[in-house]
Amino acid sequence: MSVKPEATPAPFAGRFALATLSAPDGPAFPALVTADARVLDLRTAFGDERLTVRALLEDWDGAKERLSALADQGDPRSGPLADFRVHAPVEPRQVFQSGANYRQHVIDLHVAHRDPADDRPEEERRAEAAEIMDRRAAEDLPYVFIGLPSAITGPYDEVVLPSWAEKPDWELELAAVIGRPTHRVSVEEALDHVAGYTIANDLTDRATVFRRDMPQIGTDWLRSKNAPGFTPLGPWLVPASSVADPGDLRLVLKLNGETMQDESTKDMLFDIARVVSYASRTAELLPGDVVLTGSPAGNGMHHGRLLRDGDVMDGSITGLGAQRTRCVAEAAR
Repeated sequence: MSVKPEATPAPFAGRFALATLSAPDGPAFPALVTADARVLDLRTAFGDERLTVRALLEDWDGAKERLSALADQGDPRSGPLADFRVHAPVEPRQVFQSGANYRQHVIDLHVAHRDPADDRPEEERRAEAAEIMDRRAAEDLPYVFIGLPSAITGPYDEVVLPSWAEKPDWELELAAVIGRPTHRVSVEEALDHVAGYTIANDLTDRATVFRRDMPQIGTDWLRSKNAPGFTPLGPWLVPASSVADPGDLRLVLKLNGETMQDESTKDMLFDIARVVSYASRTAELLPGDVVLTGSPAGNGMHHGRLLRDGDVMDGSITGLGAQRTRCVAEAAR
């Protein structure tokens, strides 16, 4: 099911954004959405019934000029956004997730996940974590792992909390969407390979992050982060040219109307260019791939309040709009 926002979806930066929409009982299609909430079916505009947002990103350098012209001319074939369902803006082939990338967030996690044998005062453990974070930012490398495209869902879809998830948590993130084949790109050139940005909520079951049966092998991201629907994405893919400074955007997540996360991307240890460049050292990033850049402080572990049936999450990022998702327990669905 889809959870409609309370009012017109929050506006985005620039004259237009890309989206994947569908009419009631109709197939999903790539759309150009204008700032005044009008929709143009890009299959018609481009004369290609098989067109997708990902296909547009395959030739992003050429497509963005044509899209800009379409936004400027006010195509009479456009219709009101309210008539359509909003899906995740793109179907990536690969999802790259950056962990431990917000300074204050990692400090909070360091304190929350302390070794039971560590009986030092919290203040001392926080100071130790802060020193580690500053050293990481100066000397170390980003921490990037792989997510599954099957975990992605729409920005207003219900999120099913699996029966086995004991501690489901939220993690609002800025997501970069790749617009060129990207392999071994330098930090200086990395942002030239980013087509645009969108919103992600990278849900995590804290109870399964670490393997209990084999603690020596460390984290289990497959189980803790990749249940179906655990990555609400969207609503819009906003072109990078419309985002003045992705290194200074405000992320806000509210749970049932109460603000839980409220931070700037300035708190990142590794900026977007460093994360994209690092991921490309090993993997080839493909057009349409999504790179999550980490989540700021204020998750459920910090507040001592994890997700449960009926919770509603509202996430927003400056210039990228807002998403709203309702949690539904698997047994109650």
